[in-house]
Amino acid sequence: MSDKLKIVVVDDSEFTRHTTTQILTANGHNVVAQFSNATETIRFSHDGDADLYIIDVVMPEISGTELAKHITDNSLEPVNIIMVSSLDTEDIIIESISNGAIDFIKKPFVEIDLLQSVNKVRCNITSKGL
Repeated sequence: MSDKLKIVVVDDSEFTRHTTTQILTANGHNVVAQFSNATETIRFSHDGDADLYIIDVVMPEISGTELAKHITDNSLEPVNIIMVSSLDTEDIIIESISNGAIDFIKKPFVEIDLLQSVNKVRCNITSKGL
């Protein structure tokens, strides 16, 4: 596995998608897709090739936690998910983890928070030999 992760960024905020993508690409990662809602992401997840999904919890129509569960339940390959949200109640974090997320980042996040979380995923993938 290469150190260059294939990442999908899902957030209804264009600013957050853009900022997250800039941070990731500036640090050697490959953002293969960006989506503003769950419906677009679900279509991609059935055919797409990604190592990691970074998903906002609060989105219109389908929540990020519901999206994480759908991707986890319907993926043929192991899926890595990081949830992000300005809501960081214990219930939201527990729901995120139980629906497949391996990490949770509170918004607004700083670059180092995002990169540490992505590094955790990279280490998890490498240790499993995926």
